[in-house]
Amino acid sequence: MMPIPPGLRVWLATGHTDMRKGFDGLALLVQETLKQDPHAGHLFVFRGRRGDLIKVLWWDGDGLCLFAKRLERGRFVWPKAEGGTVSLTRAQLAMLLEGIDWRRPVRTAAPQIAV
Repeated sequence: MMPIPPGLRVWLATGHTDMRKGFDGLALLVQETLKQDPHAGHLFVFRGRRGDLIKVLWWDGDGLCLFAKRLERGRFVWPKAEGGTVSLTRAQLAMLLEGIDWRRPVRTAAPQIAV
């Protein structure tokens, strides 16, 4: 897992992305479609049409990094919207990368209130 610094924003590009795109193609999508700066240090997450592959574009201060993950079984949970972005927390990103439904996480036990 890549280190995610505190304060970093995670943006999902809704809809489908052509997974043949690399550094330059995804950076251009970030600029033109998402209206963000790909060199701002945020994470930009893209999903292909089949839903089993995602790519993450990140500027680490020295250059662009491109991470990819393919699930052997199942699909990555993605928002239904066809345009725009969705912002995730670091915890939601971790669930997404594991193939867990990050939209409705369920606690295994209710938190206890200190008396």
